[in-house]
Amino acid sequence: MPGTTSSSSSISQQPSVYSGRSVFHQTPTFSLETFSNRDFIVKDFVESLSESAVPPNRRSGPANSANAFDPKPFIRTFEHALNRMADLSGDLEHRENELSAAVRRAEAQHANTLQSADKKLEQIRQSFNGLDISLKGDDPDSVNAVVKIGQRLEELDRQRTRAQDARFLIQCWMEVSQRGELFLLEDLRRQGGGDGKVRCANIARQLIKISQNLDPESWKQVNGASKHINGVNAAHDTGDHHPRRHNTRELIEKFSETLEKDLLKSFDEFYRRENFDGMHDCAKVLYDFNGGASVIGAFVNQHLFFIDRSQLITEEIGGDTEAWERLADPDAEPSGVEPSLQSLIDEVRIVVQEESSIIRRAFPYAEQVMVKFLQRIFQQSIQQRLEMVLEKANTISSLAFLRSLQAARSALSTLIDDLKMHGLTESPEPVSPQIMLVLDQQFDDLFVPYFAGSSYIEREKRNLEELYSSLLFKFTIFHSRRRKAPTTFMKTLAKSGSEMLASARDAYVERLDSSDLAPAQKAMLLRVAGLKDAENAKAQTEIEVSDEDGVLSTATAKRMLKWVAEAIGRGLELNGGNETAKDVSALHQILVTNMGEIYLESALDAANEMAASQENVTKNQPDLSYVPTLKPAITIMHLLSTFIHTVLLPLSTPNISIRKTMSRSTDQMMDSLEHKVNSIIQHSIDVILNWTSKLLSAQKKTDFRPRDDPSSGPNYLELLQTPTCQSVYSFLSRLHPLFLSAITPGPNLTSFFLELALGFRSLLFQHFQKFQVNAAGGIMVTKDITKYIEVLRSWELGEQFEGSIEALTEIGHLFVVGPEALRERVRGKAGGWDRGDLRAFVMRREDIGSIGVQSVLSTL
Repeated sequence: MPGTTSSSSSISQQPSVYSGRSVFHQTPTFSLETFSNRDFIVKDFVESLSESAVPPNRRSGPANSANAFDPKPFIRTFEHALNRMADLSGDLEHRENELSAAVRRAEAQHANTLQSADKKLEQIRQSFNGLDISLKGDDPDSVNAVVKIGQRLEELDRQRTRAQDARFLIQCWMEVSQRGELFLLEDLRRQGGGDGKVRCANIARQLIKISQNLDPESWKQVNGASKHINGVNAAHDTGDHHPRRHNTRELIEKFSETLEKDLLKSFDEFYRRENFDGMHDCAKVLYDFNGGASVIGAFVNQHLFFIDRSQLITEEIGGDTEAWERLADPDAEPSGVEPSLQSLIDEVRIVVQEESSIIRRAFPYAEQVMVKFLQRIFQQSIQQRLEMVLEKANTISSLAFLRSLQAARSALSTLIDDLKMHGLTESPEPVSPQIMLVLDQQFDDLFVPYFAGSSYIEREKRNLEELYSSLLFKFTIFHSRRRKAPTTFMKTLAKSGSEMLASARDAYVERLDSSDLAPAQKAMLLRVAGLKDAENAKAQTEIEVSDEDGVLSTATAKRMLKWVAEAIGRGLELNGGNETAKDVSALHQILVTNMGEIYLESALDAANEMAASQENVTKNQPDLSYVPTLKPAITIMHLLSTFIHTVLLPLSTPNISIRKTMSRSTDQMMDSLEHKVNSIIQHSIDVILNWTSKLLSAQKKTDFRPRDDPSSGPNYLELLQTPTCQSVYSFLSRLHPLFLSAITPGPNLTSFFLELALGFRSLLFQHFQKFQVNAAGGIMVTKDITKYIEVLRSWELGEQFEGSIEALTEIGHLFVVGPEALRERVRGKAGGWDRGDLRAFVMRREDIGSIGVQSVLSTL
């Protein structure tokens, strides 16, 4: 029947005594465990009892038999079960009584235990309160006693820890020296955790020291091989033949290597999973193990930045060709940092800032790791790329190299400042002093090769000399043909004009053909010099120059000043310091030599010589084409003086001796140039007065004694001026616009025209004292003088020359008025005129023999 199998199996039955011939059946037996089973079901239990009551030989009988049911077996079975259950009930009651008694005894014992614990707790509390009261009290003995107790406890704890460590260390040494094993350390290593690995590393390091002291034979190596033979020490001469079967050094070092590799592997795994706590534990262990050198090296060397950059570092420097040409062009603004170097700097800024947070969380000694990381970045990636960029720039031109150096230093300086402000491992605070020192040191080390000694300023000087030589090449050639002596610029030239010309050409072409001159720089120098190419220049028997090549140009001077200003600014940015005054002095000397001596003096000398040559011109009107040279010359002198006093001299202030030398050199140069300008102006005045005197000498004697005879020709009085006056007026009227374009309006121009006017007045005084003048001629004199005064007034001489103009006007009146009026005029002008001049003019009157005029002469 269903469900009876599990229930019947729960009843413990004895071995059956039934057989095919047995009449009685065996009654089932059961115990308390039968009823305590979780699967116990009353129905199933009763059914199992019923089944066991029917004999097996009757179970298969016909169901409709009248004698099929026999109640006796069931009665006996159930009676037996009831008896058994009554016995079990008694046993259960007995066991319950025993357990109740045990519970009562346990409760009593627990109550006693709690009471005892309460008493002990109260005693402890009272003791603690007493100790607390004694500590808070004023009794110094109690306080000192407590402090001593605490110190003693700490000392005991340290001693206990040292003893445990010493015991473990001795055990490890005995294990490795006697059995050649390190199971204890291996177990400690496998336990995991930062503290266990730290202790493992410390013990391994101590075992190394013990091995050095107690097992020196294992440290004696010959060409890297041990002296041990088959693992046993060779016998000593002392007779000590105790064998040592294990090389402790080798075993400990192998374990140390295994420990180190294990830690490095774990560190790398933690790094990939961004488990900073795990990285921190490994880094701490490795630091205690070997100072952290291995983990720092692994972290830095295997960083993705260096792996990627190592593939890019071999790439050649490309870039835009126009950018490189613009970098070599002295008149163009520099294009900035080379793109690949700028890309590297930008990437370094991002990588360092990101990695600083990782390093701070992963390393207990983050500052040391950051120092190594920065050193690797600057010494490898940045330095290699910087060298490649500067080598490429050097193949372009000297100026391209200097500009690239300046741009790179500026960009790297900005990078250093950004890193300092970020703070790195100290973020958001500024960087620590050590990292700041490392950043500054790495930055300085990058540029040490380029600023050692005087290498930098020599590059600047060579660059400026090349640019100035190119810019002034045709100018110098033009003036070298004029001069028969060598100039300051061309010291090696011969005295003859042809030798000078050949030497100038050969000197410049030789520089262009030198092997150390880059093709791009050669092309740039040719362009600045206005030449097509070096071969054509060398093949020419004569370099073609025009008059414009020998004329001063303000634009050219500004280019020269711009170039030297760029060099000075670059020098202050790149090489500023104690050598600034010396560097500025060197550039000042180049500027004075090229702009002062070569450019200005050559042009002024040419103008001076031309002005001197025009003084004695007699046939043709003097050539004043040199006068416009004064305008750019004076302007350039002003620019040069202002630049030197505003820029150069203040920079040389720290060195008093250099400043004095520069100031003295500048003053000498300016004095020399001003003297040449004054000489040109003085020669110009002489030229003008000489030619004016020549024109006046063409005055005819009859011009001021016209005859009234109509047959002599047209009426002379109808003329506005004499022909001589017309020629003088025509010549002098051109002077004002000419010199106004050459000399800036101001005191200098006024002084020039005033001196010229005084000289012209003297010529007129002398001129009119030479001719006999009649009454009609006096009118012509008045007309000529009026024209002359018109010229003088156009010169804007000011009030200081009004007296001279009045004197000139009065000359005409002396010849026109009658004797009586003449007497009044002479009396009125006697105080302001020289009596000799008045007498000379009066004596030139045609009516000098009349009584009235003689009476006037008698008063003079």
